[in-house]
Amino acid sequence: MVEVTVTPKSSLADRGVRVGVRGLSPSQLVTLRAWLRDEQGERFQAQAFFRATPKGDLDLGRHPALGGSYSGVCPMGLFWFLQPHNPFRRLLRRDVAGGPFLVHLEVFDGLLLATEPSEPPLASCQAERWYLGPGVRREPVRQGRVRGSLFLPP
Repeated sequence: MVEVTVTPKSSLADRGVRVGVRGLSPSQLVTLRAWLRDEQGERFQAQAFFRATPKGDLDLGRHPALGGSYSGVCPMGLFWFLQPHNPFRRLLRRDVAGGPFLVHLEVFDGLLLATEPSEPPLASCQAERWYLGPGVRREPVRQGRVRGSLFLPP
């Protein structure tokens, strides 16, 4: 049974995570895809192609992407190379206290070139990417023409 994992499942957006896949056939060619929807519902996606080890596993921190949104060893590549479905959109979080971005990770058999796959993924999981740590308070700043936010630790 194929399993894709992200460790930790919940983390701050500026922290690294570990992405891995287990249960593949030896040297199987697969596509890993990450996607999310921003606050306006815009879809952002990244994908990369990999060849499983002879043991049938993958670790994005050790195994190079063969192509796709990026190539080479890049442990956070699927997160860093998220691109909008519609051009000229930017991925940013306006309401940092409103909850996490939910990043969906999926693994597909073979090279997936289509935006919308016709086959279901072999495995999938979700990762939460938070922009505000637990207990952090946000205080609005309005002094003269200065506008901003002050984030105070617990």
